[in-house]
Amino acid sequence: MWIPKWERDYNKGVISPIPTQVVSNEEFIPRPQNSQQAEVEARITAMAEEKAKRLGMDRRSFMQSSMGMAVAFLASNQVYGNNWLVDEDETVEKAAGDEKLPKGEYFIMDVQTHFTDGKPFGARGSEFMRNMGFDLKNDADSYSFANFVKEIFFDSETSMCVISGVPGKEYDRGKDGKKLVRRARGGGLLPSWLMSERKGDINKMAASERSLCQGNCAPNHYWDRKNNKPDQNALFEQMEREMKTYGIDSWKWYCHTDPGRSGNGFRLDDEKLTYPFYERSSKLGMKVYSIHKGYASQSRRLGHFAHPGDLEKAAKDHPDLTFIAYHSAIKHGPWEPQFKSDKWFDPKTGDFSWHSDLMDIKKRNPKLDNVYCEIGSAFGTLAIVHPEMCMHLMGRNIKHYGADHVIWGTDCLWWGSPQWVIDAFKRFQISDEMCEKFGYKKITKEDKAKIFGLNAAKIYGVDVKEKRKGIKRDTLEKIKTAYLEGGGGSENAAYGWVRADV
Repeated sequence: MWIPKWERDYNKGVISPIPTQVVSNEEFIPRPQNSQQAEVEARITAMAEEKAKRLGMDRRSFMQSSMGMAVAFLASNQVYGNNWLVDEDETVEKAAGDEKLPKGEYFIMDVQTHFTDGKPFGARGSEFMRNMGFDLKNDADSYSFANFVKEIFFDSETSMCVISGVPGKEYDRGKDGKKLVRRARGGGLLPSWLMSERKGDINKMAASERSLCQGNCAPNHYWDRKNNKPDQNALFEQMEREMKTYGIDSWKWYCHTDPGRSGNGFRLDDEKLTYPFYERSSKLGMKVYSIHKGYASQSRRLGHFAHPGDLEKAAKDHPDLTFIAYHSAIKHGPWEPQFKSDKWFDPKTGDFSWHSDLMDIKKRNPKLDNVYCEIGSAFGTLAIVHPEMCMHLMGRNIKHYGADHVIWGTDCLWWGSPQWVIDAFKRFQISDEMCEKFGYKKITKEDKAKIFGLNAAKIYGVDVKEKRKGIKRDTLEKIKTAYLEGGGGSENAAYGWVRADV
């Protein structure tokens, strides 16, 4: 049986600022908490109790503070080894943490953020869920737009976000020919029209540009099933609508899905199906493509389309386009049943399944400059499973693609507020031993600045210097200040799902 992570934590009295087990976003079966994760959790609870009492604070308030966050990473170090930059004094002196990790040090641009705005979570009624025997209930409030703004902008240091799509096909008119509006248009869990509306709401609220959004339109979404061929007229009509009417800032593609009922997924290097899309989109001025790669277990029939192999030819044939491989193309997480059978990870080499294929593309094409590795879900979940795996992920991304081609993303709200992931990356280090053994580089503050936001800003044409000036005086930042001064703070909630029996 599955239950929401927050419910499990409530039942066990856990108030950890970081997840203490891998949480499912419903793209995979949640795995039991292992002994090391349980030990980290127990140490966090015990240390927080002791230190909160010493400081005259209740445990919840302590856990909401930077001192509570420091306790979490210290506990991880005690179990897994010295993987996170954290000192004992940070757990009892707020000033010590503020000095080491000052707020606002980095411009943070999260290119993978999600919400549902109260719309039913369609995946919960999908064949994938039914086949596993689960009947999951919706938690609309957790994934609402209001909570999205709170978690992303008020409870974290995120400067800008890209509202990221979920695969779905929109309809402009009904069968009666009447024009459809808003929810009647369809488009899945987070359609392009909704991303556009909420982007506008955020920017209007801030009186500045704090949000961008993606469009979901993809080559196999509009299909002439009678003649079994793409309906390019309908496809290009929707493409122009999303670009001109919605004002999207990039495309978000899931090659392993089939919203248009074409009977198949699609490849990035398909010259007949996909290349006409590139051509038309480029003429209209859109050249950024964010591609879900890896994490494809939810699609047993089409999952192979999430392999990164099609990036090579597509990127070489279109040097003027930008391709961002979301999740860094990791095939499975260690929380999935295929972890062992597929030899998901080789500790001798540091290779992850499919991720190594993404790395090989750059090895074969050292001058290829238009492919980027995004780390949403991959970095955060690996930090929970074993921090050393994070070293391999980031070490290999930087070794082969360079720190200027790694992109920050968190996949939140699926996991709650992104602040714990931000803190994790601030404290992240690659050990001397790993650098010597695998040829990785130490990650500098300059590298982290690029990854946190400068790389994405360059792709999306954001003037970081001017943007940071504007943020200091925009309305959203004033609301955040009032929220924090009024006692607001993160609930440390992870909104995904875990096993009920562990």
